[in-house]
Amino acid sequence: MTPDDYYKLAFKRNIGLVSEAEQQRLRKCRIAIAGLGGLGGRHLLDLVRMGIGGFNIADFDKFSIKNINRQVGATSKTVERPKVDVMAEMATDIHPALSVRKYGAGLQPDIAEEFVGDADIVVDAIDFFSMDTRTLLYRTAHKLRKPVVFAAPLGFSGTLHAFVPDGMSFEDYFNIHDDMPLFDRLINFAVGITPRGTHWGYMDMSKINASEHAGPSLSCACDIATGLLTSEVLIILLGRRPPLAAPWYIQFDPLRCLYRKGKLRWGNRGPLQRLRRYVAARKFASHKALLEEVAAH
Repeated sequence: MTPDDYYKLAFKRNIGLVSEAEQQRLRKCRIAIAGLGGLGGRHLLDLVRMGIGGFNIADFDKFSIKNINRQVGATSKTVERPKVDVMAEMATDIHPALSVRKYGAGLQPDIAEEFVGDADIVVDAIDFFSMDTRTLLYRTAHKLRKPVVFAAPLGFSGTLHAFVPDGMSFEDYFNIHDDMPLFDRLINFAVGITPRGTHWGYMDMSKINASEHAGPSLSCACDIATGLLTSEVLIILLGRRPPLAAPWYIQFDPLRCLYRKGKLRWGNRGPLQRLRRYVAARKFASHKALLEEVAAH
């Protein structure tokens, strides 16, 4: 079977929700995915199944047993294997003619423009605590005028944010600056992700382990976040509607049967967001010293 025949048959069931011409457009698209953990791996495989033809994937980590509960590439057979290798294999098993470029050292300053440069859309699936790397990704994408889409699994919920070249920037929305301590940047990031915070009432925050860059996470929430993100990626690529870009945000929480969509006109600088940041900083003050110690190393 030729690659063309395989592609047509493999993605035949997409037709009707996308046209045959749109499917061929998707085949020519390239997505850059930074991070292949609980979300990045799911994002990759879902987008492959949508018929996206090319990917740049970056992650420096290896799979471990602690990843089993939520990371689609983590199995008893992949423990201690590099995430980029495992996920590239899974993706090309689905679509053998797929173009995949692997960046096994993760997103680094010297390759950031190469990683982002030929992508149609950039996906932020970076570890929550890795703010320097995340800032590098957004600055590079903004410089090269690439849209970035981001989702997070929180409790039973998923969130969605998008940043476009002519819209509010990542740093303006979250009110994050280089001279801020890591703790303050993380607080601003956490509060900006979920302004309505549907998960706060039932998620046990005492289980957050800053030294291990870990917190409570469920695979079902990862699925929800991936569904939100990959849908938005497809919508942007096909121009079905304008992107739901910052200062807009979404959080869907099936446990509480809540769908929250809102707009932070001033981002985290708004008075209510400043209050939320203050409350969150007090709530997590016990983590501050540990985070600063981790950042120093």
